[in-house]
Formats: sequence, C-alpha cells, structure tokens
Amino acid sequence: MGLEQGSGRGAASVPAASPGPAYTARPRRAPAPREAATDGVRATCEEPALSTTLHRPYLLESDLPGLPLRHRGKVRDVFDLPAAQLPAGTPSGDYLLMVATDRLSAFDVVLPDPIPGKGEMLCQISNFWFGKTEHIVPNHLTGIDVASVLPAGVDVAMYDQRAVVTKRLKPVPVECIARGFIIGSGWKDYQRTGRISGITLPDGLQQAQQLAEPIFTPSTKAAVGDHDENIDFDTAVKLVGADLAEQVRDATLRLYTFARDYAAQRGILLADTKFEFGTDADGRLYVMDEMLTPDSSRYWPADQYRVGTSPPSYDKQFVRDYLETLDWNKSAPGPRLPAEVIERTRAKYAEALEKLAGIRVD
Repeated sequence: MGLEQGSGRGAASVPAASPGPAYTARPRRAPAPREAATDGVRATCEEPALSTTLHRPYLLESDLPGLPLRHRGKVRDVFDLPAAQLPAGTPSGDYLLMVATDRLSAFDVVLPDPIPGKGEMLCQISNFWFGKTEHIVPNHLTGIDVASVLPAGVDVAMYDQRAVVTKRLKPVPVECIARGFIIGSGWKDYQRTGRISGITLPDGLQQAQQLAEPIFTPSTKAAVGDHDENIDFDTAVKLVGADLAEQVRDATLRLYTFARDYAAQRGILLADTKFEFGTDADGRLYVMDEMLTPDSSRYWPADQYRVGTSPPSYDKQFVRDYLETLDWNKSAPGPRLPAEVIERTRAKYAEALEKLAGIRVD
C-alpha cells in the first residue's frame, strides 16, 4: 500500500490504457487474443471480454478540476482541499480528499485493467473498521460530506462512496505490519533465517501456522514501483525514534488483535495486516490511509484453513496466482486480465465486504 498523504514517495504510473475522462462505463467489444510483446510479457494474454463486470461504471484515474493533486498512488488519488472548497464553519486546518480508484496493483505494478467497484468496496471496508476501532486509536476521518467539497460539474455519484475527507497528517515513514500467522514474505524469511524482522521464532513451524502471539514486523516504505523491505524494530527506532516506534507497535498489535477476534466471529481468519499512521501538529497519533481492507490484509475463510498450505484469501491473491502462470518479468507494463479473473476478483472483494461489514453489493 502506498503512502497516500504525500511524503515524497513516487507517483504511480497509470497504464497507458487508462481512460481520459474521470470515469468510464462504456461497454467494449472484446478483441481477439493478442501476443503481449513488450517488457518481458511474452505469454499470450487474452484481453478481458469486459462482460457484465466492465459494463459497470469504473474509475481508473480521478480528475477533479480545481483541486491540486497531491499524490497518485497505486490505488488512491489524494487532492489538497483549499479553504475556499470547504463548507462554511469547518474548523481551521489542512484537509485532503482521498479517492479510492478501481486500479489494481500486483507485484508493485499497476495493472491496465480496473476491478469495477473495487474502490467503493475498499472505502466502505476502511470506514467500517475506522468506526469500529476509534476507541483504540483515533483516525484521519473528519466526517465532512464528500459531495460538499467536489468541484462543480463532477459526478457526485461516482465519488461519494469511494472518497473521504481527511485530516492532513505527517506520515510515519514505516509500514506497520502485524502477523498472527506465518505466511507470505514472513514465511519465506522464516524458512531462510528462522526469524521475521529480527524476531526469532520456534523451530518446526509450518506454512500458515498460527503464531502463539501476534508479532510486529515493520517494513520500509518504498517508492511506488519499488519493493518494501522488512526491517527489525531497532531499525524502526532509528527511523522514527523510540517513543513513536513503541506507539505504532503497540497500536498495530492492539488493532490487529481486535480485528482478528471480530473477524473470527464471522468465519474469517485475519492472517496479517498493514497499518499506516500519521501524527498531527501536536504529535498525536492517528491511523490513516486504508484500514483492514483486502488490499492491506490477508483474510482467509476459516472453513478452508489448513496448516501446511496457503489458504484461499479474500483479496487479489487470485490475480497474483494468475499472473504467476504467465511468462511475465513483474515489471511494467503489466499484462491484461481475462474477464473471468476480473469478475472473480471483484466477487472476492464483495464477499469480504458482506462478511465483515454486512454490506451487500450487486
């Protein structure tokens, strides 16, 4: 997940196939299969049939005339909100408009095809969790109505479920990851060294095994297109100072534990998740950006969990698994996605939203 509040982190490169307008809902005929022949993509990649899924409105790149673009991340576009754009009576301060697009990234590459409605579902899941956890850590939401800050002429319906008005915070330059199960890059590190982020774990653990206690495994925040690197707690202390490092570690583990227990009641295992934090002018800590979404978390259906194997998940792992079957060098540009992959990925996000928040989407 990119650092969305602006930190000098590089902007995401939106693929050339992106539509120019603020959103596109045009049905297109599926072209014949083609040979993707650039930048190492040598497999025959069938372009999406764009059936039911891509007949839906989708937002690949937001365009809000009059609002300065602060940052375009892998998924989110962040705009400054000038004081004149804010409703009368808004408390003084700096505010941002954060828009969750339907872009999809994998292996740190933004793919050319959107997942229609994904941004709205991500925003709804984040907002659900922000509300559920505000007693643990305050969050960046302001409660200001999105429609009240959009420029004239913008389609409010396209933005009101995928955008939020937030406080502008100083980002903590560390990705804050909690792991309750050993999987993914943590599993690879453990196989190689017996440790994750400097934490020594017992011998003989199996893939996807639950840990005795959740662990805090920070990582660097790489520029868009680069890869984050796992670091130990001492390195995090050097980056942000001991007090702040302890604050984000404790907040990360408390948030994870709360969400893990809540999800378990709904038949979902929260294997790991990543939080972003920021501080205000008084040094108060907030959780920001996205929260406990399928993009920032690994959710597993409890009834399909087996130690020793990588369980299916409610996230874009389905896309990553598909991409692993291609002869692609994991560099931009990414390959096109078949319609079935797009549809099934969208269904994964929709299922997560319904199971976690009780919100059903068509």
